[in-house]
Amino acid sequence: MKFNHLNLCVNDLSEATDFFQRLFGFQLLDQKGDALAVMSDGEGFTLVLSRFGEETVTYPKDFHIGFYVETMAEVDEFHAKLATANIPTEHGPRKMRGGYTLYFTALGGVLFEVTSFFRESE
Repeated sequence: MKFNHLNLCVNDLSEATDFFQRLFGFQLLDQKGDALAVMSDGEGFTLVLSRFGEETVTYPKDFHIGFYVETMAEVDEFHAKLATANIPTEHGPRKMRGGYTLYFTALGGVLFEVTSFFRESE
């Protein structure tokens, strides 16, 4: 069994679509007005962004979306990319729980994680 898609409810569909394209390299496959966008990471995972109705979307504390990268340098590069995009982070990347991790909040309160796990040589 393989996890292949996720529907993420968002408050602003165009902001979220741009965010995932610019920062994470997702490609837009299809869009239905201001209600639904289907995106691909190019490696078999599909992200569906949806905005139905006027109710504000909120997620529970500690809900987060995580991305893994190969090296600590990639985490640092992503941190710089956030700064260029004017997306603030409370802290820079940190060594924690066997990896080098950056947390930041975007899209109206969604917590994101970018981590590189340590290899024996690090």
